[in-house]
Amino acid sequence: MPISGTEHLLQADKVNFFYGKAQALYDLDLAVGAGEIVALVGRNGAGKSTTMKVLAGLQRQSSGSICFNGHDVTTWEEYRRARVGISYVPEDRQVFPNLTALENLKVAQLAGQTGNFGLDEIFDIFPQLRSKRDTLGENLSGGEQQMLSVSRALLTNPKLLLLDEPTEGLAPVVIEAMIAALRKIHAAGVSLLLVEQNFKFTSSLAARQYLIDSGKIVWSGTTAEFQRDREKVENLLL
Repeated sequence: MPISGTEHLLQADKVNFFYGKAQALYDLDLAVGAGEIVALVGRNGAGKSTTMKVLAGLQRQSSGSICFNGHDVTTWEEYRRARVGISYVPEDRQVFPNLTALENLKVAQLAGQTGNFGLDEIFDIFPQLRSKRDTLGENLSGGEQQMLSVSRALLTNPKLLLLDEPTEGLAPVVIEAMIAALRKIHAAGVSLLLVEQNFKFTSSLAARQYLIDSGKIVWSGTTAEFQRDREKVENLLL
């Protein structure tokens, strides 16, 4: 059911999550506004990917609530969250290795959700994929696989794109291309939540940033505040 009075596209309140008896997230509060780019930064093992999986519905929190676009999605399965506009790009990309790039994209189109993104729009954002459309997923470079993974998520025409470590293992020139592509995606009306260790990358895109450590949000603020408190923020990661 819709929730009245919500001011954010996504709002996570007091979310806790356990792997067995081990607690991984502690009273996590996080919000993304409509039309906003937000980053969640932290070192390896801090809880970033767990947060993304919980938000996407791939993991179920033990307590707390998650609201999206006026709906309480706390108990919803991942496919229901996807249908209302949450799309997740996993850290390991998960392209189909024995399908061509074009076939990978057509699989995503089977979701049947219409909107701003079709194949033409995808090839405008990632022109390299047009020339690689007949290449098998396993033969694409790491950067091309990342472009393909993002493109598949876009073809579901989401309101919110969850990107888990989108620059991991990419060369600097490919990272710059990814920044340009994400700006185009944002300009088309998609909100973004970026999970990263790369402060330079997140600061080039995000309006606000959260710092997570040991499953807890230990700092949050605007990117301007992030830059001003850079030494303090980095000390939190030591």
